Amino acid sequence: MLQLEKRSQDIKTIASELGFSFAGIAKARRLDDEARRLEEWLNKGFHGRMSYMENHFEKRVDPTKLVPGAKSVISLMYNYYTDKKQQDPEAPQISKYALGEDYHVVIKNKLFDFLERIRAAYGEVQGRCFVDSAPVMERDWARNAGLGWKGKNTLLINPQAGSYFFLAELIVDLDLKADSPMRDYCGTCTRCITACPTEAITANTPIVDGSKCISYLTIELKDAIPDVFKGKMENWMFGCDVCQQVCPWNRFATEHQEPAFEPPETLINMSKRDWEEITEEVFKNIFKNSAVQRTKFKGLKRNIQFLGRS
Repeated sequence: MLQLEKRSQDIKTIASELGFSFAGIAKARRLDDEARRLEEWLNKGFHGRMSYMENHFEKRVDPTKLVPGAKSVISLMYNYYTDKKQQDPEAPQISKYALGEDYHVVIKNKLFDFLERIRAAYGEVQGRCFVDSAPVMERDWARNAGLGWKGKNTLLINPQAGSYFFLAELIVDLDLKADSPMRDYCGTCTRCITACPTEAITANTPIVDGSKCISYLTIELKDAIPDVFKGKMENWMFGCDVCQQVCPWNRFATEHQEPAFEPPETLINMSKRDWEEITEEVFKNIFKNSAVQRTKFKGLKRNIQFLGRS
């Protein structure tokens, strides 16, 4: 047991050295309760047009389907919070997480380094790295690893630092000492439910009707945004931070230390008119290495034009 504890602590030390704010460990097992809730969520159509959420169900709920022989899931949190804002208060808004470089690339490189350091210390460990790009229930694993709880907005909340974090995982066949899940500290607070512009956060929380979420409407939805959402988008053209802005736990958020997440001055200084007149060339220059590429120029123009009709 002492050997497992030391190994686990050593791995958390590596995580800290690589810039991760928090690291926790859960035993690799099938998430039976979470599988049931995911199935109910899908059956209600809360995934909207995200048909990929219906795929690879068993891989989503059982890490041994992703890494044969998996014994541990190492969950990690990487801070992206910034006080920097777009200068024009009337300019269409971009969620904080997308102001800098694409987090998939930044964090995935750190995960590869992480796995190599584990192998250097413990031999030929089999494992895979994940950061929001594969069928992994990252918030559930983070909760099981003791990094926080799922708030009523379904985001993971850490009591020391809030929710402005990217989540990542290493699934490995290395035996480690598991941490204990954390209890829910949201209590009777309903600020995120009340503040959600499109009423996507249901009263039967923590459940979000993804088909109503502004992040879904501006990023995942490839068709026209339904007219029912006119006047409800609160000027968000890519993503939405409202439920995090009102969360009391985010009073503990601190500025990130990742240079790659610094927003370009060009983006910060663009006016409402600049965005309305944005060309594909400008889009490519500003978002060359950005997660905003996911919506493509056509999608961003659609979002901006929709806001203009609100």
